[in-house]
Amino acid sequence: MLFESTKPVNIPLKDGSIFYDPCFFDNKEADHYFEVLRNDIKWQQDDIKIFGKTYAQPRLTALYANNDKPYRYSNLTLHPTKFSTELLEIKSKVEKCALLGFTSCLLNLYRDGQDSNGWHADNEKELGKDPVIASVSFGADRLFHMKHRQDKSHKLKLKLANGSLLIMRGSTQHHWLHQIPKTKKKIGERINLTFRIIK
Repeated sequence: MLFESTKPVNIPLKDGSIFYDPCFFDNKEADHYFEVLRNDIKWQQDDIKIFGKTYAQPRLTALYANNDKPYRYSNLTLHPTKFSTELLEIKSKVEKCALLGFTSCLLNLYRDGQDSNGWHADNEKELGKDPVIASVSFGADRLFHMKHRQDKSHKLKLKLANGSLLIMRGSTQHHWLHQIPKTKKKIGERINLTFRIIK
């Protein structure tokens, strides 16, 4: 099922909770932030190990934070750069909506439809028991898939629009997996900011 909304909405999930606002930033703001982040962020492409084989990660990433705590996933360790002015502006607006202060932001740059992020949960130990993940999207729309770990009948597809905000709360990371799949459609670049609290 493809869930589409033009207004802020809490989407009911079994064993989870997500909030989606498709127009959290207006198009002018979103386009401005896309340009600044595309040009100013220290993007990198790391190698990841899957089943003993090494591959170039199918997207570019960066870690920014208000501290020096590293973030580890998929046998990678990322060390943060201090938040830029623009990231602090975005973070402040997201925090007012989430009613929560975030320490860190993992950024992803999807260069085209072949860049992707496979099925996973944001459940690393340093994120704590029930992590809140706030995800902001700038640039091209991409489909975001979710599926319940145990109950395969519970699935969700959501189009993440330019300027949108998605917040995953509660036990979502325990019970659900999510991904940004590859697409053969000709598609522009997308920047995704995932704000989190690294303990």
